[in-house]
Amino acid sequence: MTDLSPTLPPLTGPEVAPASGGPAAQLVVLLHGIGVDGSDLIELAPFFATVLPDAAFVAPDAPDPFDLAPFGRQWFSLQDRSAPAISAGLRATAPRLDAYIDAQLARWGVGDGDLTLIGFSQGAMMALHVGLRRAKSPAALISLSGALVDAGSLAAEITVRPPVLLVHGEDDEVVNPASLANAERALTAVGVPVLAQLRPDLGHGIDDSVARLAQAFLAQTFGCPA
Repeated sequence: MTDLSPTLPPLTGPEVAPASGGPAAQLVVLLHGIGVDGSDLIELAPFFATVLPDAAFVAPDAPDPFDLAPFGRQWFSLQDRSAPAISAGLRATAPRLDAYIDAQLARWGVGDGDLTLIGFSQGAMMALHVGLRRAKSPAALISLSGALVDAGSLAAEITVRPPVLLVHGEDDEVVNPASLANAERALTAVGVPVLAQLRPDLGHGIDDSVARLAQAFLAQTFGCPA
């Protein structure tokens, strides 16, 4: 991945230390959707900590102000929703997220094999893109109501193949629910283990059933009691 420009400030955001009170054994990076910030997803940390009490949770704020509203943050602009524009925006931000992950792994003393990226919506797009192109493999990736951007270039660019959980609502009015099947096909084609769940009667959001699916996937990934 391209080196981070020294002129760009590092990402920051809220964090939750391990519930056990001891050193971190895992790192969970929570990537929010457009129009909010890291405080939106960090609220899931106590719920996930019930199965990962030794995990540190971090939720970086996306780097730019949301350009379609007077509040919130964005990983990349959606003023132009064409595939080339989305690809360009995502790729411009990816090195900053990659550098943030490296810094957080070092800070918490955790290796890539104990790292999980969980993203919602635009954050899920970032999680899949960055997570599949890391120098060393994360333990798992979780995409909630997201999409796989640049699926056509994945075979040439993929560097690691962590297990991936894809969850999407059948009634999602923001990100096309067909994105789940498209991502599942593309990931399977390049040898990535995938668990895909299309949830009935769910729009663009994370309900209790989705949170529990992610929690169970985390527990399975790290061999912890669910």
